[in-house]
Amino acid sequence: MKVVIILPTYNEKGNVERVIEILEEKVFPQIKNHEVQILVADDNSPDGTGEVVEELIKKYKNLHLLKGEKQGLGAAYLRAMSVAIEKLNADIMFEMDADLFHDPDKVPEFLKKIDEGYDMVIGTRYSHGGSIPKNWGLNRKIYSIGGNLLVRSLLMRFSVHDWTGGYRALKKEVFLKEKDELVSFKGYTFQVAFLYKAIRDGFKVAEVPFQATDRTLGRSKIAPREYIVDLLKYVIKARIIELKRFVKFLFAGGTGFIVQVMMQELSIFLGVTLFLAVLVDTVFSQNIDTLILSHAIGAGIGAESAILSNFMINNFWTFNDTSKIKHKSIFPVRLLKFNMTSVMAIVIQTLAVWGGEKTLGVSLKLFSYSVPTRIAILFPTIAFLVIPLNYFIYNRLIWKTHYLKNAETSKK
Repeated sequence: MKVVIILPTYNEKGNVERVIEILEEKVFPQIKNHEVQILVADDNSPDGTGEVVEELIKKYKNLHLLKGEKQGLGAAYLRAMSVAIEKLNADIMFEMDADLFHDPDKVPEFLKKIDEGYDMVIGTRYSHGGSIPKNWGLNRKIYSIGGNLLVRSLLMRFSVHDWTGGYRALKKEVFLKEKDELVSFKGYTFQVAFLYKAIRDGFKVAEVPFQATDRTLGRSKIAPREYIVDLLKYVIKARIIELKRFVKFLFAGGTGFIVQVMMQELSIFLGVTLFLAVLVDTVFSQNIDTLILSHAIGAGIGAESAILSNFMINNFWTFNDTSKIKHKSIFPVRLLKFNMTSVMAIVIQTLAVWGGEKTLGVSLKLFSYSVPTRIAILFPTIAFLVIPLNYFIYNRLIWKTHYLKNAETSKK
């Protein structure tokens, strides 16, 4: 495959030639199964960085220069990646700093992960042997470590250890899918936004540890306070948007729980469950304890009523934006699939009430408790097992929200 390593530069004379020489002379000879090129994306550096690269192009035929106006790191990467794909036919692209902060010797390890089937590979400083520069001051360490922990915590994405770093390799498919959503990120928030959207859309992400080395020439381009503020704004906004569907899902579930209790009580109060219990006892002649069976049938009726309520609210409100998904099944099929995925809950609730009261007697007379007490008893199971599992199933199997981005892209 064709690999393009992108080096964004602004006033990196003295650094850029060093990293290019290391890549060309030391790293690239180790790469046997890929065709590797370098694209320097220079923001019209006044210190002559572009001129240095132009001289090196005479020596290295796989070296290219792309000049543009200074609009920020995100803008430089967007411009360079588009050119890498359109002009250099890139299959894989690297993000790498030109000041040797990122260890060039790790490039083959990134490519190995890509060869193993990963779509995006992140260089990590915070786990598995990675590290930040030891000579950094306390303030910068706090900004780096604190900013990264903040992102991981707010987004609740802990499998990736380094969100704020800029040493990455990715397949062109990742960039092409996320490109339109990244145009508004001009600065360093681009890195977090890109990774978040890639993970959100189901791309496989791996990590490669590296030991970061502080620059010896020039100055860092990051304005820490501005960076943290912009980053915080983006992460909070992204989390709110992400939780919007989940809040709707919780509302539907809460409504369903109320419906379940009401229908359960109503069916028992009206004698429907007792009538059905007697009917079952008459048909099968098993001398069943009709009172216990009545409670069990009530649990089943309540559960099915909740399922229907949940389905209608989720279908027409929580997941109403999935109507544009081509892969989405028709309404009756969705309803059937929803019931099939929920049927185990009905069976478990019915058998639990029947079997529990049959074997333990008065110590498990759940229906003799008040509604608040029943809610308290059931809450741990609902909160830590039922809700997460159902949300996953609804997203992946019923409404298939992972196809939503494809639908939005094709619509454009």
